[in-house]
Amino acid sequence: MARITIAYGDGIGPEIMKSTLEILDAAGADLQYDEIKIGEQVYKAGNSSGINKEDWETIRNNKVFLKAPITTPQGGGYKSLNVSTRKFLGLFANVRPCQSLAPFIKTKHPSMDVVIVRENEEDLYAGIEHQQTDEVVQCLKLISRPGCEKIVRYAFEYAIQAGRKKVTCFTKDNIMKQTDGLFHDVFKQIGEEYPTIEKEHWIIDIGAAKLADTPEHFDVIVTPNLYGDVISDIAAQITGSVGLAGSSNIGLECSMFEAIHGSAPDIAGQDLANPSGLIQGAILMLRHLGQSEVASRIQNAWLTTMEEGVHTADVYDADISSLRVGTRAFTEAVIANLGKKPTVLTPVSFVDESPIVLPTYQRQPNARKDLLGVDVFVQSELLDPQAVGKMLQTLDVPELRLSMITNRGIMVWPKGFEETFCTDHWRCRFEATGEAVLTKKHLIDLLSRADAYGIDTIKTENLYSFNGKSAFSLAQGH
Repeated sequence: MARITIAYGDGIGPEIMKSTLEILDAAGADLQYDEIKIGEQVYKAGNSSGINKEDWETIRNNKVFLKAPITTPQGGGYKSLNVSTRKFLGLFANVRPCQSLAPFIKTKHPSMDVVIVRENEEDLYAGIEHQQTDEVVQCLKLISRPGCEKIVRYAFEYAIQAGRKKVTCFTKDNIMKQTDGLFHDVFKQIGEEYPTIEKEHWIIDIGAAKLADTPEHFDVIVTPNLYGDVISDIAAQITGSVGLAGSSNIGLECSMFEAIHGSAPDIAGQDLANPSGLIQGAILMLRHLGQSEVASRIQNAWLTTMEEGVHTADVYDADISSLRVGTRAFTEAVIANLGKKPTVLTPVSFVDESPIVLPTYQRQPNARKDLLGVDVFVQSELLDPQAVGKMLQTLDVPELRLSMITNRGIMVWPKGFEETFCTDHWRCRFEATGEAVLTKKHLIDLLSRADAYGIDTIKTENLYSFNGKSAFSLAQGH
């Protein structure tokens, strides 16, 4: 018997969790449940994390977590528990299968069968944000080599295990050459180890357009965190409804399974919610636990129910569906269909799958790291970039001189256009001159001079080369 942690969540969460557990029990799942409280009620009790400390230990001890949707209060002071759970537990891979159920669920893409493998721990979801000036805030995008290697290798291993033939990488490395460029480079490097798998790369914007228009082109898609969050909802919706999709969050030790939709408080308690997303999450969980026979029974019963046209309001269509039902009746229909198989949709017969084991990350030898300069971010209400440049040039010394100024990324000094709109946030790049060898003391002295001149420095970023290759972006227009 597998002991798992469950949480009923908020909004429609309690209804769809009750439905899912009834189906699991009726199908003979060999499970024991430890319930914890998370989400809105915990937040409102004064715990800004949304979960109590002792409940973390329950999740860590059981290793497997089945979670209904939760509500994160609006406004500052609250962090997303979904994101925290994925990062605290090292759940680096978010896997979302998206398959059409035509002709029983209305869709423009009847042959769609795509799996989104989303990096789950870093990128902009690091949640590191600051207000730097009166007019400008920033969010740091963090991409690491080990993070890229884990998710990319997982995508290829998943493709082999699932009998998939192609893995596609989505990035925006034509613009974010350092961060997304690293992800793409790792994809190319690791892809060489899988010669039997077809590989391709798309820039995220045209890739997302292609996914929405011709999803049958894709098989497995691997992508950084934010893009994966967006396109997995798009993919689920164009199969028929976001409400039909579940996901798994896989780590080296723990795992979490859930529906991909939110808590939908506007329909909570009205017997309207579709439990299918959480049911699908539970099926993924059963397969993860090696209970594939039970998973197959539930999936076939669910497919039979969809094939019979017994549909909740979110997917009901008068031209296709036979009966519009609520949460309770849908649950009873799935239970009544246990032991049956669909006749038009393809029945499933899942086999036990070995957990995907990734090699231990091998750190690369440290590169030769040379300090080439510093970007000093300054708040100034001066509207003329030339005036800002004249002010910052007072900080020049023979070894370190101002080379450019940007505003919101576009170069405005020493040259720029009068039409360029500027805020109060200036990035001022100081670079080593000639053969000068910079040390941190040069940067400290630079900031000291700025302070003496009354220049409001708000942030610095050191400029390095690694093994002789510059490792920082140019300005737009540079």
